[in-house]
Amino acid sequence: MTKLLSILKERVVAHFDLDSFFVSVEILKNSALKNKPVVLGSKGDRGVVSACSYEARTFGIRSGMPMRLALQLCPELLQIRGDHDQYSYYSNIVTDIVSENVPLYEKTSIDEFYIDLTGMDKFFGTYKFTKELRKSIIHETGLPISFGLSTNKTVAKVATNEGKPNGENKVNYGYEKPFLAPLIVNKIPYIGDKTSNLLQQMGIEYVHTIQEMPPEAFRQLLGKNGLILWKRANGIDNSPVAPYSERKSISLEQTFHQDTIDVEMLNSILLGMTEKLAIQLRQEKKLTACISVKIRYSNFDTHTKQMRIGYNSCDHVLIKSVKELFKKLYNRRMLIRLIGVKFSHLVYGNYQIDLFEDSLEMINLYKAMDNVNKRYGLGSIKRAASINTDEKSLNSFHSKSIRNAK
Repeated sequence: MTKLLSILKERVVAHFDLDSFFVSVEILKNSALKNKPVVLGSKGDRGVVSACSYEARTFGIRSGMPMRLALQLCPELLQIRGDHDQYSYYSNIVTDIVSENVPLYEKTSIDEFYIDLTGMDKFFGTYKFTKELRKSIIHETGLPISFGLSTNKTVAKVATNEGKPNGENKVNYGYEKPFLAPLIVNKIPYIGDKTSNLLQQMGIEYVHTIQEMPPEAFRQLLGKNGLILWKRANGIDNSPVAPYSERKSISLEQTFHQDTIDVEMLNSILLGMTEKLAIQLRQEKKLTACISVKIRYSNFDTHTKQMRIGYNSCDHVLIKSVKELFKKLYNRRMLIRLIGVKFSHLVYGNYQIDLFEDSLEMINLYKAMDNVNKRYGLGSIKRAASINTDEKSLNSFHSKSIRNAK
């Protein structure tokens, strides 16, 4: 036990989060948006708010809210469609700055990072280093960013959220529980609305109530996840900062037993592979920023084309890019032996359809499709366009999947 306490005391984890990232990028492009209630998302009554400024939040507007309701809450609301490519561009700049200055970091989304600073210096020195890193990011990008510094990922993340906007916060070793105690329970990371509502029904509104309960009793109330939640509420989190690498990828390749030049069938197969990979992304809560298409001709000559996109995981965006790549790549009109699709530059990210072409109907459709595939197996439901009418040709190729290949 003494050894564990010693390890925890020596551990230092920073959490960085770009404040209202998408809106902040838009303000960089157009300073007239500064200090205004701004939302990002598709326009129209059926659109959904994908991001909003702090000024918009004062009206009660939140991400995921129907655009119709947001406009009712704030008629002066400024609506912006958004730009995936710009957000990816600035995210990559911040990633480069972090990677050049720290020994170990984990990029958990397009705008969020954990950094393991253990052993770099004494605690005050590490705090000074973290402040300097934040200043560098602000100077290089012009974007506001907040950070929290503590002994583990959970407390560091909460510290960041409490320091927002554009702030910094430090929770020293031994002060984790007192820091968390007065907060409402949904301030603990990964507590969703369902769990939060259940806790409130049980009369548990603040974190200190969880801290006062025996861990076994909390486990009996909420099952195995109850013990994890109890630990987080008590400032206990031994999860490591996982080394980040944009080189990881997922891919599908299909080799034909009989070489083909049937473009319609090839497009159908590419669509099906893209759809399967997109479902896998969403199930693993990941987004891709790079798409590749590969062709191997009958003479074994192999060609690949790729394109960078804004971080995404929705079928209709990825399918469009794959089709575009195939059209550019397949220009020799030779028999094809193999085709493949690969998604790389993966980052963790929450369920996300196209942020700026979404609608309530589209969100519900994706959720329904993902639920069916999760319950009955990958490929249980798919687009009609991805189903080849010639069943014999569907059985005439061998497929393989390469997951998390470096």
